[in-house]
Amino acid sequence: MGLVQTQTYHSYQFGSASYIAAHQLRQLVGFFKLPSKRVNSALGGRTSITVVPLEGIGSVVIKHYRRGGIIRHLIKQRYLRCGKTRCQMEYELLQKVRSLGINAPDPVAFAHRGRLFYQCWLVTREIKDHQTLVQISLSNQEQARMVMQEVVKQVTILIKNKILHVDLHPGNVIVDNQNRVYLLDFDKAGIFPRGKNALRARYLRRWNRAIQKHGLPKMLSEVNGFNPM
Repeated sequence: MGLVQTQTYHSYQFGSASYIAAHQLRQLVGFFKLPSKRVNSALGGRTSITVVPLEGIGSVVIKHYRRGGIIRHLIKQRYLRCGKTRCQMEYELLQKVRSLGINAPDPVAFAHRGRLFYQCWLVTREIKDHQTLVQISLSNQEQARMVMQEVVKQVTILIKNKILHVDLHPGNVIVDNQNRVYLLDFDKAGIFPRGKNALRARYLRRWNRAIQKHGLPKMLSEVNGFNPM
């Protein structure tokens, strides 16, 4: 896992495993101010993103952290500072899971602005030409079964290392045009405090609840893996 370097640009604090040039910092700050696109998952999740070209890097996805629940009507984008920022925690978790062999978005940088109350952003390389497992399951169940085999392998690695992805469901699994399977959205993920069997049961409950709630093909719940051993 790469050591995070910190840089300051005007009122923004950046972190990355590699140096970010001044012109790239300037670009990113400009992108943070652009209107974001709210992506509504087939399973009800909401993520605000901007997809932009970053000089020297290529196409990147900027994730704009926004609050959910009732409090979002009062405070949409600010968080109370208590230890590491939310964007830094997700950035470092992405580094960790990728080092373990999990396919996840490649983190480029994170940024935040503010002291006690802060706004934050996460920058990752774009995964182009992809479909969610939800979309695949509704159009090509044979492909969906093959994807599920890879999902099981990757979740097994998470369980082995006691990492909890708090919102793992078919809408957070995507497949690119090379048939590579990726797990998305590691926000709020972390080390699970209980045993591996309890973690496996939690993954299965969340996964199957999503399938039942949204009426997805039953073959998605034919999970024979998620093996903690």
